[in-house]
Amino acid sequence: MRKKSYHVAVVGATGAVGQKILSLLEYETQFEISEVTLLSSKRSAGKKLSFKEREITIQEALPTSFQGVDIAFFSAGGEVSKRLVNYAVDSGAVVIDNTSEYRMSSDVPLVVPEVNAHTLTNHKGIIAVPNCSALQMVTVLHPIRKAFGLERIIVSTYQAVSGSGIHAINELKEQARAMLAGHEAEAGILPAKKDKKYYPIAFNVLPQVDVFTDNGYTFEEVKMIQETKKIMEDPALKMAATCVRVPVVSGHSESVYIELERAATVKDIREVLSFSPGVILQDEPGEQLYPMPLYAAGKTDTFVGRIRKDPDYPKGFHLWIVSDNLLKGAAWNSVQIVETMVEKRII
Repeated sequence: MRKKSYHVAVVGATGAVGQKILSLLEYETQFEISEVTLLSSKRSAGKKLSFKEREITIQEALPTSFQGVDIAFFSAGGEVSKRLVNYAVDSGAVVIDNTSEYRMSSDVPLVVPEVNAHTLTNHKGIIAVPNCSALQMVTVLHPIRKAFGLERIIVSTYQAVSGSGIHAINELKEQARAMLAGHEAEAGILPAKKDKKYYPIAFNVLPQVDVFTDNGYTFEEVKMIQETKKIMEDPALKMAATCVRVPVVSGHSESVYIELERAATVKDIREVLSFSPGVILQDEPGEQLYPMPLYAAGKTDTFVGRIRKDPDYPKGFHLWIVSDNLLKGAAWNSVQIVETMVEKRII
């Protein structure tokens, strides 16, 4: 029987994540694509992008853009998703949404295929991709939790500027050039475009990702906590997060402390992780082998190392987790979701 071919639309095709999705659709997918529609803002409409040796003209994303589309990848920001996703669903498309707009909706699965692919069968046309920091963390912690239980997570993130888009990447580079030339760095994007003050990220560390909420946590930290509990289907899980922006282009890093329900050794955890899908163990302290964002960039796996036992608490462990936030943290996870649905014949 001939395999089904899919008409795919990419909303936000000119953005950082949209570009990665398009590249994966071109070279990495396991499902057949009959047609690709590229959608973006009115400003980008008319530009051309290459896909499988042919040029495709970008169209303005409109409510009428989804006729005949089977799969729609959205990565153009929450406002665009809020405005257009339901039109795509009403047209018969399955939406893979890379924004925070639908992540906490009770009827929308929040999916990391290595962790909770079973929730895909409950979709009603929309599937949400988690926050990139939560996504890479749960990919590593899920197999540990299955083996030993999990009571508590305390995480500090070291997040790349690409998480704020192409303009943030350009600002980092411009600031670095200016400061190396002895000039003052101009800032207009970070730590949060919607906030009142901006600070340079070049040669700096910003202990703020997104704007602050009333309880002193940023929205990024709140999202990471809430989404982790939803993905792991454990609202009672104890968790706290501190999210920090660092002058790295691609690749989020995380220092993660966990408390298990059952006793384990470092060797036990290493063994579990060495056989976990999507996870690469890099943990040889004697050889200075550990994950780094420079070497994780461009790869679809999540890397873990620096696994240590808490010297004062027998069920406590420290881990260092790194992943390309634009790939596994967004684009690759989106494509994985579709591949999983095709494999399970959900779509």
